[in-house]
Amino acid sequence: MKYIPPKKLKVLMGLFFGAGIWGIVYSLWIHPMLYLTIFGVINLSLGAMCGYLFLTQEPRSASKSKK
Repeated sequence: MKYIPPKKLKVLMGLFFGAGIWGIVYSLWIHPMLYLTIFGVINLSLGAMCGYLFLTQEPRSASKSKK
């Protein structure tokens, strides 16, 4: 897989987790809607995927970037 800068992955993780938590809280307690809950779970899943990539991605080696 293509290398993704860690800062970009951290920003994506924050956005997905924030939107997911907000969607679940809003749709369960403030304005009950099932589809918003589902979208919140999807956002949490995308945040988990970005976190997995962040934790398992190998650092970019200096020899590859000089070519």
